[in-house]
Amino acid sequence: MTRPLDGITVVSLEHAIAAPFCTRQLADLGARVIKVERPGSGDFARAYDTRVKGQASHFVWTNRSKESLTLDLKQPGALAVLMQLLGRADVLVQNLAPGAAARMGLSFDALKLAHPKLIVCDISGYGEDGPYRDKKAYDLLIQSEAGFLSVTGTSDAPSKAGNSVADIAAGMYAYTGVLSALLLRDKTGVGSHVDVSMLESLAEWMGYPLYYAFDGAPPPPRTGAAHASIYPYGPFQAGDGGTVMLGLQNEREWKLFCELVLQDAALASDPRFDSNARRNAHREALRGLILAVFAKLSTEQVLARLDQAQIANARMNDMAGLWAHPQLQARQRWRVVQTPAGDIPALLPPGRSNAFDPRMDPIPAVGQHTEAILRELGQDEAAIAALRTCGAI
Repeated sequence: MTRPLDGITVVSLEHAIAAPFCTRQLADLGARVIKVERPGSGDFARAYDTRVKGQASHFVWTNRSKESLTLDLKQPGALAVLMQLLGRADVLVQNLAPGAAARMGLSFDALKLAHPKLIVCDISGYGEDGPYRDKKAYDLLIQSEAGFLSVTGTSDAPSKAGNSVADIAAGMYAYTGVLSALLLRDKTGVGSHVDVSMLESLAEWMGYPLYYAFDGAPPPPRTGAAHASIYPYGPFQAGDGGTVMLGLQNEREWKLFCELVLQDAALASDPRFDSNARRNAHREALRGLILAVFAKLSTEQVLARLDQAQIANARMNDMAGLWAHPQLQARQRWRVVQTPAGDIPALLPPGRSNAFDPRMDPIPAVGQHTEAILRELGQDEAAIAALRTCGAI
């Protein structure tokens, strides 16, 4: 089976989420990803928690199908190994502290003369220039800087996303940036530099609230899980304690909702509710009417009425519900991936292709592939032993 990135080698100086998420997706498409880690402890995300057979949830999510090479890049011998490895690589991805890669001679400008076909992807909080270039950045801090917190949560309190949304955004743009750079290299024969900023990545995802607040207009209010400007659109509790999410998009759906779900066709022409703007203005009154009907129904009954009316809806799943989701099972989206602590289930990456299956190879132990990679580079046993003795690997 031929995969899109078969034959492509990626070297990654990565930790935490943004860069590992990028490179795991490159590995999904067939790339060989060599993950450079600290000797002994490895990527610090390995120690975030112990929820997956003693391993960290973040780490097992973002590091399958990779090889682990341990190098202490503060030591000349280890840096020499990395430089030798880059001579065989197609892509270098890094999300070290601001300026750290450049100080080691690993900037695009420093590498391009010796390695003209190398693609260098730098991921940072704020980008390689500008007044914020040297600031450290973590996911929550970027959620704050990008305005995400200002529109997420309730009227009483802002809330962060329940996952690493800024890291994920940056990882996605790094992934697509590397893919576009590989396509460009096919046309030009030379590598290029991809500079990905977490702030710019999440700012792109903030396009709707940005334009909603265009030219000094008030931003969308924080409305919890409800929509800020469309109503009814959001969570409603059923009589058995379950929560149903529903969304109405137009007046045709509003009439069907009143007739088939609330079973009160006359409500559709109530002057308080006969347009989205009026429903939004009187959302508390309408919410009370909806909850009064739903209180007499089970979650399944509410969902059945919504389906009958062809109103978009969903149950509010927890993680157990997602693990067991019937749609994921019906589409056979789960596979088994090996880890140092035993097999675990893993979701196939989104975007099913009829041409190839994505790689779903093991998650590496710290330094699992170090000696094999060094031998591949021509190091003999004595040289490897010397590197190990001085702590370079």
